[in-house]
Amino acid sequence: MAPLVPIPLPAVLGQEVDVDSLREAVDAGGLDASDWITAGVVLAVAVVGSAVAARAVAGLLRRRGIEGFAGDLVGRLLGYLVFAIGLFYSLSVMGVRVGPLLGALGIAGVALAFALKDILENFLAGVLLQVRRPFDKGDQIATGDHEGTVREINARSVVIEQPSGERVVVPSAALINDPIVNLTAHPVRRTTLAVGVGYETDLDEARAVILGALAGIDDVVDDPAPQALVEQFGESSIDLAVRYWHRSTIADMWATRDAAARAIKAALDDAGIEIPFPQRVLAWAPGSAPPRSPETPAR
Repeated sequence: MAPLVPIPLPAVLGQEVDVDSLREAVDAGGLDASDWITAGVVLAVAVVGSAVAARAVAGLLRRRGIEGFAGDLVGRLLGYLVFAIGLFYSLSVMGVRVGPLLGALGIAGVALAFALKDILENFLAGVLLQVRRPFDKGDQIATGDHEGTVREINARSVVIEQPSGERVVVPSAALINDPIVNLTAHPVRRTTLAVGVGYETDLDEARAVILGALAGIDDVVDDPAPQALVEQFGESSIDLAVRYWHRSTIADMWATRDAAARAIKAALDDAGIEIPFPQRVLAWAPGSAPPRSPETPAR
């Protein structure tokens, strides 16, 4: 047999792959049908075994009191390990020497790493999220333009189900680089509702009326107590910041906000306190007349 001549293949980054080394590392000569069947069976067992091992370990950790994503992370990493062992053994059955193969690929492996940069970045970000645990499965979070319930965190992404029924898959790398607001980290949270009253209003009376209206809403918690604070002097009203606490879910926030707005409006109407419309006062200099509208007949 004539000696093999190295064929320089252009690699990414201007390097060359030694084909001789590749042929020596991947030597499938002399394999019979039983070798191929054995390799296929080993690979299939590795795939099934990795899934079974991941689920078994995650279930065991949950029974030991380790909830959420931590058990899933450990189980998933063990599954990857089982699959890698099975894959290497399957390659060895087929006559592939993994060590020389990796050495022959050399810079091609680096090029492959660059090609898979986004996948690797999201994988590492997913591991960090599961280790740091800024939220858990079932928590409601807000990040970027998305908010909803966390349904899943896997090796590359976080699955969020929005209140609108839409499911958003957020890459882990994007999520870990953005601020994350855990809306349900505590049993209750605060909402602020802006209420405007006329400038002639007795503010102490308005505050008492508003707080009395909030006291009649079951979903508004008593501790911390609601507040009605003067926020600013607006163009047509004195604006009060009505702050109250409620259960922390998104659905509870909207339901309580609706009940609070309705109750405050009814209470202010009963007390004769006006919520003014936006308005402006126009004045003309002495001796001048206001401009005549086209519909006004001339005198």
